Amino acid sequence: MESLNYHHLLYFYTVAREGSVTKASEVLRLAQPTLSGQIRKLEEALDEKLFVREGRNLALTDVGRVVYRYADEIFSLGREMQDALRGRPSNRPAKLLVGISDAVPKLVCHRLLETALHLDEPVELVLYEGKTNDLLAALAVQEYDVVLTDAALGPPVRVKAFNHSLGGCAVGFFAEKRLARRYRTGFPKSLEGAPMLLPTRNTSLRRSLELWFDEVGVRPTAVAEIEDTALMKVFGQHGTGIFAAPIVVSDEIHKTHGVQLVGVSETVRKEFFAITVERRLTHPAVAAIANAARDGLLS
Repeated sequence: MESLNYHHLLYFYTVAREGSVTKASEVLRLAQPTLSGQIRKLEEALDEKLFVREGRNLALTDVGRVVYRYADEIFSLGREMQDALRGRPSNRPAKLLVGISDAVPKLVCHRLLETALHLDEPVELVLYEGKTNDLLAALAVQEYDVVLTDAALGPPVRVKAFNHSLGGCAVGFFAEKRLARRYRTGFPKSLEGAPMLLPTRNTSLRRSLELWFDEVGVRPTAVAEIEDTALMKVFGQHGTGIFAAPIVVSDEIHKTHGVQLVGVSETVRKEFFAITVERRLTHPAVAAIANAARDGLLS
């Protein structure tokens, strides 16, 4: 790989930020063909494609998003250095780069991460969502400070990282008002044949639910298997079926989606973990999140 040309990196960064070569050329006061040529040189130097065209605009490739994150950090540090040399105070908060498994409910993420926004030292959250294995691979090369998941890191995963338990909570069953009223009486036996929105089979919650259904001796009717928890709640609020979610966010689910509680299983629990490359938490914001969780944030 050739030495990095920081002028080319700046041109790339500006195009990515502005969304098109046309807008970036106006900001940089460069001709569009010149700017396009400089971007191609950067791609050749990195031996990677950084943009793909989407209509009239440019979108970052997966590699392009990685390069953009580093470029943002590089140019932010450059501005901070200039401020320091000119005797200006730097107001740039520390960043917390968080990878969030798409299996973790958004409301739980907010509750956990909100703790980091109330520290004495300001923190800027940079949040990325994805599949757990992809996030762990990125964590291994320190693209993230922490990954939030709903399952502990197991032996098959070949990443040197450590689990930090954030605790967990019981799981509640929720439904649109009419369905909730119908299936609340006699819970959990009332779930026999009940229309159920289930998480997909690759999730820890699905495995826990199936074991519990066997334990209590019921067979709900699966009307849909939905991987995305936010989409599942939308289907639930429109009366498609009953869905399971952490009881700790029941108030928020009721307010946001208008659904009601059918019943609670104390046996089925949703556990959450912070995974880092450190055995001992050193990032102040990550430590604060873990401490708040252990103090009962998710109870």
